[in-house]
Amino acid sequence: MRCLLLALLVLAAPSPAAADDALWGLLRGGGQVILMRHAVTTPGVGDPVGFRLDDCATQRNLTDAGRDDAKRVGTTFRTRDIPLGRVLSSPWCRCLETARLAFGSAEPWPALSNLFDNRAREAEQMRALREIAGRRPAGGNVVLVTHGSVVLPLTGIQPAPAEMVVLTPDGAGRFRIAGRLTP
Repeated sequence: MRCLLLALLVLAAPSPAAADDALWGLLRGGGQVILMRHAVTTPGVGDPVGFRLDDCATQRNLTDAGRDDAKRVGTTFRTRDIPLGRVLSSPWCRCLETARLAFGSAEPWPALSNLFDNRAREAEQMRALREIAGRRPAGGNVVLVTHGSVVLPLTGIQPAPAEMVVLTPDGAGRFRIAGRLTP
């Protein structure tokens, strides 16, 4: 009996492709907030000692594969006619480059700054992110390009490089996780 029940549950579950199509349809309607982790970087964890935000040469940066992933995300958004409003990015070079390659431009926003090894501003950043994630954007979707260390405390999800977590704002300052998309 258990095997039959399990088999029925597996067969009744939507396929990943159907779930992705539904999520893309939701994005086509606008009003969503998309959290995107930066694309693939040079190997390592964190940034080198002494890195500076104003000097990309001192940071971990995108690899060629990461640049290709970011471009692929942008192409997918364009071919699926996904409307975009604001594109905000962590001021780290890998996030800005991901955003610009995918979406053409990005505004640096400190609330998206990397929290890895620096949790001093986490509460302040989470307040700002909850505010934007809980407010339905007008005129398309809002894209927030950031780090896994920022997405995890906000959503409970540790995204892969260039993975997107789609949030549906309720308009009252809260949101629900609508799903995840990989590049």
